Amino acid sequence: MTTARDIMTPGAECAGVNDTVTQAAQKMRDLGVGALPICGEDNRLKGMITDRDIVLNCVAEGMDTTQTKVQDYAGAEVVTIGADDSVEEALTTMSRAGVRRLPVIDGHDLVGMVSQADIARNLPEDRVGDLLEAISSAPSTD
Repeated sequence: MTTARDIMTPGAECAGVNDTVTQAAQKMRDLGVGALPICGEDNRLKGMITDRDIVLNCVAEGMDTTQTKVQDYAGAEVVTIGADDSVEEALTTMSRAGVRRLPVIDGHDLVGMVSQADIARNLPEDRVGDLLEAISSAPSTD
């Protein structure tokens, strides 16, 4: 069984809860990613912030992104996948939650990120259609 740990991008970098939205956007740019986990001072996962969050919930609302903290986005429960959960479970979790990326946790520790592309590269050919259907039908929250 292929697990989330097998296909994840390890060493996910976090935005700190006290970072500004501008700092998070700059980190996304520098890393070439569209989402960052938000971690507290204890390095535990507190939420996620996406490029979509920044555009639709900050910029479009006229917020000052140099003053707005990413912790303002950490209120909702973040959807995760366990490091030893299967690729199929990751696909089911993404489909159910309508997300395109999942933080991978081992106990309470953030150990990586899994994207839909990671899953597509690791699903049997006959299951890739399920992924495409999930992407098409799920409302995008990230």
